[in-house]
Amino acid sequence: MRAVDALMECLKAEGVEVVFGLPGGANLPTYDAFYDAGIRHILVRHEAGGGHAAEGYAKATGKVGVAFGTSGPGATNLITPIADAMMDSVPVVFITGQVRTELIGTDGFQEADMLGMTLPIVKHSFMIQHPLEIPRAIHEAFHIARSGRPGPVLVDIPQDLSRADIPYEPVTDVRLPGYQPNRDGNQKQIRLAAKALANARRPVLYVGGGVVNANASEELRALALSDRFPVTATLMALGAFPAPHHQWLGMLGMHGTRAANYAMDEADLIVAIGARFDDRITGKLSEFAPRAKFIHIDIDPAEISKNVPAHIPIVGDAKSVLARLTSEYVALEADQGRLEEWWTRIDGWRRQYPLTYEDSADTEITPQRGVQAILEATGGEAIITSDVGQHQMWTAQYYDFPQPRRWINSGGLGTMGFGVPAAMGAAVGVPDRTVVCVAGDGSVQMNAQELATCAQNRIPIKVIILNNGFLGMVRQWQELFWDNRYSHVDLGQYPDFVKLAEAYGCTGLRLTDKTTLVEDLKAAIATEGPVVVDVRVTREANVYPMISPGQAARDMVG
Repeated sequence: MRAVDALMECLKAEGVEVVFGLPGGANLPTYDAFYDAGIRHILVRHEAGGGHAAEGYAKATGKVGVAFGTSGPGATNLITPIADAMMDSVPVVFITGQVRTELIGTDGFQEADMLGMTLPIVKHSFMIQHPLEIPRAIHEAFHIARSGRPGPVLVDIPQDLSRADIPYEPVTDVRLPGYQPNRDGNQKQIRLAAKALANARRPVLYVGGGVVNANASEELRALALSDRFPVTATLMALGAFPAPHHQWLGMLGMHGTRAANYAMDEADLIVAIGARFDDRITGKLSEFAPRAKFIHIDIDPAEISKNVPAHIPIVGDAKSVLARLTSEYVALEADQGRLEEWWTRIDGWRRQYPLTYEDSADTEITPQRGVQAILEATGGEAIITSDVGQHQMWTAQYYDFPQPRRWINSGGLGTMGFGVPAAMGAAVGVPDRTVVCVAGDGSVQMNAQELATCAQNRIPIKVIILNNGFLGMVRQWQELFWDNRYSHVDLGQYPDFVKLAEAYGCTGLRLTDKTTLVEDLKAAIATEGPVVVDVRVTREANVYPMISPGQAARDMVG
């Protein structure tokens, strides 16, 4: 059969249900194979939208997402989603077309060196040099993307090789001797970690997105509830531990709660699980958690002690390691009374510094109230995606996520334009759950063209724009750190989002009254098909509390 038909057989063997992509000259043979393959393909309006949709699908389902693009500009349009997937450990296989082999290196029409360009931002990449390589490369790509620390894998296929005839034999074994992630963790180290927990007086469980990737939320909950361990999480891990809960301190980091950040600052033992001590978490690194010893659990050995030295490093899968750590800890029968003083301290911070805001005196909608209204309108049961900016932080602060894979956003790369296509991918992957994209008026315009994809494919996402007329987070920083010198952050009055939504085949609504906001949002969510809601909010509201850049957690402001 043709190599591209073999490629389709490989996708089906990997359980691929849907592909997001856009055809072009170099991948025309692949798209001809789609004609008879029986795999659902969603034609996106921009390759970046397809890449982010594949990410949203992967994050919502836990499966590997797939995105296709042609050579040259089609492939380079996927670079941002590839980098985004790398930063957030998202399993996506990107399959790009390439110019014919005799044109490679000649600056042929629509030629781009995708292997060279993406080398720093992929988990692995394949440049097909013979058509017989295609089946095994596809299966190895899926294996690498989903195993160990998940991540993006690129397969670049020259057009002439993709259309060649090959004798196809199904690949039943994928063995990569040089790639053997350690899943189990060292038992001696796990026992040491349990003893450290039993001796700690001020412990904190610091949870990262790796817990969600490992499907280890139940194991995390079991460890936390084996004693009264305080739990905080990064932006990427919201929902890994259920909120609200007495042991839940809220998100930590730059816009986290004071209770979470102060607890980290005064902790004597921090258990980092699937987290990488990002600068948005640590603030001034030399001032981070100065009293603490660190247990660091991560499947990626490169993350251990990369930013913060680990006293007890454990390389392994969070699901496996947490279960054994809990068992070892329970067997020690530690004195639970030792944490009373610590909880008195934490509860004092929570009373003194609750997460709150000043509501408007009239009918104006504050952005924080907007997020609370979304929580009330959805009952906390929706999958929430977001773009990047103030609205993202307000959503992280004021929307309680009861389960993992309900919160999908761009954390490491901070990609504006992520939210709408990610919502599209999530809705395709989990069609029986409401999917809401909380967007900013700046971010949403960066991939608004995917509203047409949603309308054409009847993907019923609900896009709620917290519209303040600014590039809000940049404006906030200009206010706080650049003497109110607002340089090119005012977005003006365009576009009319209601008309834009209607032009794309969606329902468009505009909301301005906080007294009817919850009921209006409920009606919008109940409306059939894709809906865009333009919620006009306070123009110059800021996200607080905040750790200023280069400052320590104890120096939070706002």
